[in-house]
Amino acid sequence: MSELVRRIQQAKATGDFRALLDMIPYARWLGIDTEVIDGELVGKLKFSDPLIGNPVLPALHGGTIGALIESTAIFRLFYEAETVVIPKTINLTVAYLRSGRPMDTYAQAHMTKHGRRVASVWVEVWQEDRERPIATGTVNLLIEPLTARTPEGSASGDP
Repeated sequence: MSELVRRIQQAKATGDFRALLDMIPYARWLGIDTEVIDGELVGKLKFSDPLIGNPVLPALHGGTIGALIESTAIFRLFYEAETVVIPKTINLTVAYLRSGRPMDTYAQAHMTKHGRRVASVWVEVWQEDRERPIATGTVNLLIEPLTARTPEGSASGDP
């Protein structure tokens, strides 16, 4: 069993995804975390000054919001599906609805399609009021299901 699969199984069992986050240095640097609330996985971007993109307003950099969307989508996929590798982003579309203020930001992902090789996830991002999202995003991910691996651990069809 790969280290990734072991960590995913452990995270699902405990609801603590920090061991998986430790595998993604960029998510750690940004301050992205996850928690399971009422059976739903919620992503969190802990505010810090380097995340400011426009110091005049001040407003969060759009790239940090995009990173939260992408990370939350990937962790939602880990939460719902069996996978043997970190999914690869095919594309990410973000609708910025209002400026992100300098405060903690939250995201929740909803799986809209889960096929054999591609998953599509819709993500909503908010700060103080969930009814006033600051952004939404759609993420399409290339996945490799657990069943695509042979017992030796190589992808099926590989030499």
